[in-house]
Amino acid sequence: MMSAFLRAFAFALALTGGAAAAVAQPLDGGTLKIVVPYGPGGSSDRAARLLADGLAARIGVPVVVENRPGAGGRLAAQQVRHEGNSNTLILANPAIMVVAPLVFTDVGYVPDNDFVPVSQVTEYEFAVAVGPAVPVREFNHLLAWMRANPEKASVAVPATGSLPHFFALMLGERTGVDVQVVGYRGSASALTDLIGGHVPVAVDTLDTLEPQHAGEKIRMLAVSGERRSPASPEVPTFREIGIDLTASGWNTLFAPVTMPADKVRRLSEAVAETMRDEALRERFAGASMVPVSSNAAQTAEALRAYRAQWEPVVRRSGYRP
Repeated sequence: MMSAFLRAFAFALALTGGAAAAVAQPLDGGTLKIVVPYGPGGSSDRAARLLADGLAARIGVPVVVENRPGAGGRLAAQQVRHEGNSNTLILANPAIMVVAPLVFTDVGYVPDNDFVPVSQVTEYEFAVAVGPAVPVREFNHLLAWMRANPEKASVAVPATGSLPHFFALMLGERTGVDVQVVGYRGSASALTDLIGGHVPVAVDTLDTLEPQHAGEKIRMLAVSGERRSPASPEVPTFREIGIDLTASGWNTLFAPVTMPADKVRRLSEAVAETMRDEALRERFAGASMVPVSSNAAQTAEALRAYRAQWEPVVRRSGYRP
């Protein structure tokens, strides 16, 4: 009796395991590559590496993260658009898929024509921080210091043309400060110069700046969210200090448009399922990132809504590199 039961159980398990494998195997063997358009250490890089760990276990093939910095992320997008026959995705943000095509004459790709959204992975906010050499502890004091020292009013951002870059310009317009943006090749080098006193101010994603703030190497002065960050409740929002400004961004996986639709769909399902894992979500939250589980259709709709909100803002700014 027991032996028959075990045989039946094993048969059922084999069937369900096979079904799970069919769902979990979106690739025809090989390795899945996630291209990060920036150097190591930034928000996109951390999100990709957290996702890669969970996704590899789910789809049963290695998932590697490859950093391809350059041209504010546009270089990687230009390269990945030609890699449709490989198992390659790009983890892109609004700077690459929304802002760059509006402000550069020719970015070398057309987001809607060359890429299809796979799955959103995170949402994030921005923060303004000063290095130890700047003698201010409140954002309004920083504005006064920058107005009094315009030759020192340089603001580091992780990449020229990135969303922190655009947010810094928007913040300068709202506050009447002539912001001199200094673009870096990733967050790590920008933070190194901020901590070392080579640049006085930085604008970056909240999850990038928060650990250095907690370690008292820098001081965050304001955050761009609707409410304060639970990890840094002492730092006010811009609205709280009298500046009517909120902003957020996202990290989303895109595939080259030449990737077969069925592969895109299966990858989307696998990523969305991976991002529903509570242990992984806790790891994202612990890194000050907001995890998102989103299939391809939901991601495409979110992208349309984001463009409708931000494209008029970018065009009205008149910003050109």
